Amino acid sequence: MTTKSFDVVGIGNAIVDVLVQADDAFLDNHNLTKGTMALVDEGQAERLYASAGPGLETSGGSAANTLAGIAQLGGRAGFIGRVRDDQLGAIFAHDIRAVGARYETPAASSGASTARCLILVTPDAQRTMCTYLGASVGLDPADLDLEMVAQAQVLYLEGYLWDSDEAKQAFIAAADVARSHGGKVALSLSDAFCVERHRESFQALVDGHVDVLFANEMEITALYKSNSFEEALEQVRGRCAIAALTRSEQGSTVLSGDQTFTIPPYSLGPLVDTTGAGDLYAAGFLFGLTRGEDLERCGQLGSLCAGAVVTQLGPRPQCSLPDLLAQHLG
Repeated sequence: MTTKSFDVVGIGNAIVDVLVQADDAFLDNHNLTKGTMALVDEGQAERLYASAGPGLETSGGSAANTLAGIAQLGGRAGFIGRVRDDQLGAIFAHDIRAVGARYETPAASSGASTARCLILVTPDAQRTMCTYLGASVGLDPADLDLEMVAQAQVLYLEGYLWDSDEAKQAFIAAADVARSHGGKVALSLSDAFCVERHRESFQALVDGHVDVLFANEMEITALYKSNSFEEALEQVRGRCAIAALTRSEQGSTVLSGDQTFTIPPYSLGPLVDTTGAGDLYAAGFLFGLTRGEDLERCGQLGSLCAGAVVTQLGPRPQCSLPDLLAQHLG
């Protein structure tokens, strides 16, 4: 169907996730608000890491999780993101390559250390994240592997990087290359607070550069300052070719032109940790899209992958995703 070398190439923050099970008392002791993501400096990151319990370290970051999911599904995935030449940078590179994604961004030899995110998971499955962005936000156009971008059916951009002017320039440059070589551009809005900070430029990005938009209910209502999900749904309709909007336990809604598909969630076991649910939804959806599946099927693939990852600790599925798809979707 295509001669391109990659199904999806992603650009995002290269972060090492450190997942730790914690109780409410730990959050209170460190003045952390449950269920939120807070940016911390390197000193705060070190102190929190030292006082937390044993952790599971894995390469992370929103777009990286999506690309790892696509690779686990059997897709051809590539990732672009900056790390430092330190221990965590080596962990990131090893992990994302180990799942089958191509990663060749050169490690920085100076400057901030590799980004890390301490993810505190409480017994109610809520995740509270403390993120030190470190080297990841130093991504600039010089870091881009434009040959890899040109060889992608879909270029997938992570909204979190919109906070960096250099990364913003890299996004636009990569999107232009992808489009000029017949590729599609997908964007994840990433976080409602990120949307609040950059509403107008995100709207312009969606209108001018994006073919496929991923957002959850909070993010899409924040983007258009809507009073309800239904209102936001109609405001985004037609602004890009496809909008895939997730609503947690209510499933997702996929829009394309005047078509609307309501996708139910998959409940595959007790809820353990919501980390990576949106990332894996995007993985399943894009895996289907790059294989020519219809949009309803793409939504089902995304919903199933998200349903699997929330039954375990961490953003990388520990089950075989191809086996899961075969069992539930045939």
